[in-house]
Amino acid sequence: MAAITTGTDAAATRAQPRGGSIRRNLLVSRILTYIALGGAVLLILFPVYWMLITSLKLPREIYRMPSLWPQVFTLENYRILLQDKEFLLPIRNSMIVAFAVTIISVLISSFAAYSMVRFRYRFKGLIGRLILFAYLTPTSLLFIPLSILMAQLGLGNSLHGLILVYLCFSLPLSTWLLQGYFRGVPRELEEQGMIDGLTRFGALLRIVLPLSAPGIAAVSIFTFTHAWNELLLALVLTTSESVRTAPLALNYLITSDVLPWGPLMAGATLSSVPLMILYFIAQRFMVQGMTAGSVKG
Repeated sequence: MAAITTGTDAAATRAQPRGGSIRRNLLVSRILTYIALGGAVLLILFPVYWMLITSLKLPREIYRMPSLWPQVFTLENYRILLQDKEFLLPIRNSMIVAFAVTIISVLISSFAAYSMVRFRYRFKGLIGRLILFAYLTPTSLLFIPLSILMAQLGLGNSLHGLILVYLCFSLPLSTWLLQGYFRGVPRELEEQGMIDGLTRFGALLRIVLPLSAPGIAAVSIFTFTHAWNELLLALVLTTSESVRTAPLALNYLITSDVLPWGPLMAGATLSSVPLMILYFIAQRFMVQGMTAGSVKG
């Protein structure tokens, strides 16, 4: 009996160091994970922090003694931007363009994607490839043709023309993405709804679109972000100050060899606020939408 007890105690004694080493390894692994995550967060947020801090600095602190924390906080850069440069007008133009492109693009691409997923007709595969080809076409190849076309249509140097041009690039992407989300909706749900008296259009509105809401929200955010941040097409197609968008107005702040970093960072901060608010509100829909599109029907 004593020998059995002694053997059990010896086994327990050997097990204790092993369990302690496992806990230490888990603790070290957790610490290293938090260090890596903290480093990633700092790497991502530091440009945002530098942009915000620079917008609150005096010129002498920006050019002569750059530091991570300003000695004197000032809103002079924002005053110059809003009063002297009238930056609220480009913000308003960007709002108009981005919201119009997003609403029109999601509306049209919803019907287009639904027809590609649910209906059978000739050349459907070819149409799908053309949609993808239109999305993959480099924007730089279309500057001259689009500018000539907008001039002939009388839409040059206008927000209407800019919205129309942005739709040429956002519609293929929205249609291509929404096809994946609509495939995740079971066809049987639509058939059951039509048995209960719904038309095909009613099934789309009452069944498919509500079930695809996270995907539609994700596509809307992608479309809005692209229209809000786009610079090259706006630079080519618009010339008047009254129709400049926010990225274009920021570009025209650079007028000499010395960059006005204060107003530039203030403008970048103001331009980032709508997108930050949008992504913060729709964060849950973004995650759901990106995962929903991977489901195969």
